Amino acid sequence: MLSVAVAERVLDEVGAADEMSASEAEWVERVRQGDRSAFEWLVMRYQPNIYGLLYRLIGDAEEARDLAQETFLRVYQKIDQFRGEASLKTWIYRIALRQAANHRRWWQRRGRDRMVSLDGPQNGQQRAVIDTLPDKGPNSEQVLIDRERQRRLEWALRQVKPSYRVAVILRDVEGCSYEEIAHILRISIGTVKSRIARGRERLRQVLCEDALEVEDD
Repeated sequence: MLSVAVAERVLDEVGAADEMSASEAEWVERVRQGDRSAFEWLVMRYQPNIYGLLYRLIGDAEEARDLAQETFLRVYQKIDQFRGEASLKTWIYRIALRQAANHRRWWQRRGRDRMVSLDGPQNGQQRAVIDTLPDKGPNSEQVLIDRERQRRLEWALRQVKPSYRVAVILRDVEGCSYEEIAHILRISIGTVKSRIARGRERLRQVLCEDALEVEDD
């Protein structure tokens, strides 16, 4: 049975969620009415996350910026189709992933498919994944160790099946909940958990095999 304190906290959280939903709905309606400032607010709020997702999937800063712009153009054009069945965040993520998939098919048709890159220089508000790791201080040796670790992770991720890779990135890098990923990918929560588990297991296998090869050398 819930204690009074726990019950009050739950009610507060529910109230906050309702307030956030109402606020979100208000902004969406303003965008639908052609309010430019409302759309600019929407872009400012979600652009860093969308750019980060696309950068990690595409591996090219310039193309990620272009795809992010295309994503928000689609958001503006299709805002009337947003029904609030999922959060605005998951709806925008879904559009971004569609842009990334179209980009991938475009490169594949031309025989120029690119591997995912999670490393790279800082670019605007977006940082390379290595730069988002916990700060361990100014120890240069530790920085080099972290960079090598990140390079191995980047290489290992390229060995993971794309559908599993996307699920792992959404969960472990973007911090999305299982429910959000299910809405974004339009799959069941059970499938989300399965893909994440298989993606993580494949990562472990690849990293372990790589570690053994290094020891043999």
